[in-house]
Amino acid sequence: MPEKQGKGIRAKGKGQKAHLRRRKLPLSLRPYPLSLLPRYLPAPRSLPKILPTFRPDKAFAIADPAAFNAWADRLGTTANTATGDLAGFLDALRKRHADFAALGGRLSDHGLERCFAAECTERQAAAIFAKVRAGTAPDAAEREQFGAFMMLFFGELDAAAGWTKQLHLGPLRNTNAALLRTVGADAGCDSIGDLPQAHALAWYLGRLADAGNLPKTVLYNINPADNYVFATMIGNFQDGITAGKLQHGSGWWFLDQEEGMRWQLNALSNQGLLSRFVGMLTDSRSFLSYPRHEYFRRILCAVLADDVATGRLPDRPDYLERLVADVAHDNAARFFGF
Repeated sequence: MPEKQGKGIRAKGKGQKAHLRRRKLPLSLRPYPLSLLPRYLPAPRSLPKILPTFRPDKAFAIADPAAFNAWADRLGTTANTATGDLAGFLDALRKRHADFAALGGRLSDHGLERCFAAECTERQAAAIFAKVRAGTAPDAAEREQFGAFMMLFFGELDAAAGWTKQLHLGPLRNTNAALLRTVGADAGCDSIGDLPQAHALAWYLGRLADAGNLPKTVLYNINPADNYVFATMIGNFQDGITAGKLQHGSGWWFLDQEEGMRWQLNALSNQGLLSRFVGMLTDSRSFLSYPRHEYFRRILCAVLADDVATGRLPDRPDYLERLVADVAHDNAARFFGF
């Protein structure tokens, strides 16, 4: 059974080490649709597989027409498909999605301040696309419409391919304009945002579910105030067929530290089934970040030890070892099909 020992955390018996006896899971990294995928070739048998994750957020980044048009042109070249109109643009994205799938890709990923939530027909989306391709900046309502249209399109692609969609929601990015001008984006001037999430997220998941296009989905919140929003939202769209089809993802970015991980684990335990949880991810491109999985496993065992000590979980090593092994490894292997 998991237990706390002094100020440290360890797993008594075999619980925490169960994952070490299991096979390595693939590493799923997240290149963009324009990435040169041949780098994702089969690894030597002694190493984990490295699989690409589809991150197409620039496909709806239309606020800056010049930047978007340059990206759309490169997409067309990469996919060998004309992207001058919306139909060709969507075809090019379908091809890149299929290219990722051919190399073992099974996940997509989006990083948004919040989900888009606006009705938009394909005809309206085509008009907005043509406007941007002509070099005219869209207004806020058009950006919202086009973003919603594209996100529904990507949900349809993921569902048809049997992929899992990841939604990382809530960051406030590039807050220091002077630093952004000097060194560019992703320079350390992002923070937790406080935009409302519930209504837009419910709209997006609901539209996908209504159309039969809701894929397996993992929701990650950056603001701890949203833990219970996300932990309850996933219950609204479970289908009774796929166990844990919607997941409340592990503590992310500013929350992937002990306190944030404990908050997420306890919110999920209080509102859902911890036993179905797919565990930790590492939202970093640095291999030095992978020990975070071991950090998570130790925190998981500490949380379970607290629950056993206070009588909230049974003092049964067989049950606890199974729970730790599932959350640390086995649930992810089943959920993602690795």
